Amino acid sequence: MAKLNYEVLEKSGYDGYVLKSAPVKMLQFGEGNFLRAFVDYFFDVSNEKANWNGKVALLQPIAQGLSELINEQDGLYTLYLRGTENGEKVDRKRVISVVDRCYSPFDNWEEIKDIAKSDDLEYVSSNTTEAGIVYDPESKPDQEPPASFPAKLAVLLHERFLAGKGGLVVLSCELIDNNGKELQKIILKHIDDWGWGEEFSKWISEECLFCSTLVDRIVPGRIRDPQEVAALEKANGYEDLLLDVGEVFGVWYIEGPKWLEDKLPFKKAGVNVHVVPDVTPYKKRKVRILNGAHTGFVLGAYLAGQDIVRDCMHNETIRGFMNKMLFEEVIPVLPLDKQDSENFAAAVTDRFNNPFVNHELMSISLNSTSKWKARNLPSFLEYIEKFGKLPSALTMSLAAYIAFYSTGIKERTADGLICVRPKGNEYKIQDDPWVLDFYYEHKNADDETLVRDVLSNEKMWDQDLTKIGDLYDTVIADLKKIREEGAEAAYKSVL
Repeated sequence: MAKLNYEVLEKSGYDGYVLKSAPVKMLQFGEGNFLRAFVDYFFDVSNEKANWNGKVALLQPIAQGLSELINEQDGLYTLYLRGTENGEKVDRKRVISVVDRCYSPFDNWEEIKDIAKSDDLEYVSSNTTEAGIVYDPESKPDQEPPASFPAKLAVLLHERFLAGKGGLVVLSCELIDNNGKELQKIILKHIDDWGWGEEFSKWISEECLFCSTLVDRIVPGRIRDPQEVAALEKANGYEDLLLDVGEVFGVWYIEGPKWLEDKLPFKKAGVNVHVVPDVTPYKKRKVRILNGAHTGFVLGAYLAGQDIVRDCMHNETIRGFMNKMLFEEVIPVLPLDKQDSENFAAAVTDRFNNPFVNHELMSISLNSTSKWKARNLPSFLEYIEKFGKLPSALTMSLAAYIAFYSTGIKERTADGLICVRPKGNEYKIQDDPWVLDFYYEHKNADDETLVRDVLSNEKMWDQDLTKIGDLYDTVIADLKKIREEGAEAAYKSVL
């Protein structure tokens, strides 16, 4: 079967939107599944809906990448957005045509410099993983290319500055706090190290806009079932080795001034991308609602016999427990519009009910101690401060965490703690070694001692939680209910 390109696509009978040629308006560091299913998708829709009329040049950040394959396919790839919306199964296909070509900086550094100096260029986007936005003193401007991502970008922006061109908007998508600000800070340090002068530093600070952004879309990327791949190729009429899959839900928050909303094509295109003065509250919402929901219910759900997130959404008690936690305990303490937060939380059920993703509870359970502290404890403490009482679902969630880490402890292995759930099978808890050691040392402790030592462990929580009113007694009672009646019955008791 012929590999996807413009000629093959035309012969296949595809009747969706395709833009064959347009000026390159964005340089993108990264060619992986996430950027292609998220950033490039939004700009591709903007070509269709907002007449953005732009292409994206991809830059392969590491030596081994996808540039050769992307160029063989003329930058084209098929994207499937899959999931559930308003309770209905969704499976949308779109051929993405926003990519011009992909460049390897190890082979095409001079060509990339030319793109950086182009009059058409407006944006830079990136997702170089959390390890990408780091200061590397070994990166030098005379390297071709410099080793680190910030150093590469510094060199390219310097080329643009020397050519007398205007600044660019930089959209950082790495999963670190203040990603745009951190990237700008590192670039300014390189400029200082390399002696490139105050004038260029001023151009970076005043002419360029480094936007911190918050991205939210789960991107599985590949379809692993060869039979499904074969069926899709037959239906499409072409082979696509760049085929990408993301969940149907997707939202992008970009921190920037009001004028940026009019410059970017997203508002006109009607896509779920928002320019906001500060992304911090939206990150808090994502962590507290989406991530907090996972950590808040999955440990008890696993003890109750569940294995996959989607199945939990079909269990009235577990779904009800999650919703009580979100709508009655988490959202009331968030510093955002209540209706917006409730709409975001309502979408969580659809996202967790994705019929195309088998998200295992045990994979979510990894490092649950630090996750509960980061995702759930702030809501727990703020609820107590605001309402003067314990939040019943979050308190039960804390008891379920303790139960998960202490049910039928059998063995401390090199990389985990082996426990046995009520269903009878063994499971391996993975967490920081000191956490696993703590629970293994308490394997013969009674629950009163265990709960006291967990709640008072300041290394776990940065404070002594036994000092909070009747928390100790309530967690003891909740843990007893989980042990004696089962986690599902315990969850039901707070509804």
